[in-house]
Amino acid sequence: MELLVATAIGALTASGVYLILRLRSFPVVIGTAMLSYAVNTFLFATGRLAVNQPPILGASAAGVVDPIPQALVLTAIVISFGMTALIVMLMLRAYLETSDDAVNLDPEDRP
Repeated sequence: MELLVATAIGALTASGVYLILRLRSFPVVIGTAMLSYAVNTFLFATGRLAVNQPPILGASAAGVVDPIPQALVLTAIVISFGMTALIVMLMLRAYLETSDDAVNLDPEDRP
């Protein structure tokens, strides 16, 4: 189970970084969303991965799952949704004004 979650986090991070480095604005937005999904999955996994266990079990320490990462992930999901909506609106405005979604480069950096 841990290997599967670690592989998913690594794949999301790698693809998010790859998309952020593109020269178009839409892949950058998708890349930032993928990176936020990777961070949320990582935070969720820090609270111990336990199947069919309640979050808190009284005085027994054997099956306790920490509920704090779950609360952090819920907060991060809301914040990342708002930021993604803002970035999409900024990207759409820039596209409508310039009719192009290319990221501007300095003249010496152009191929």
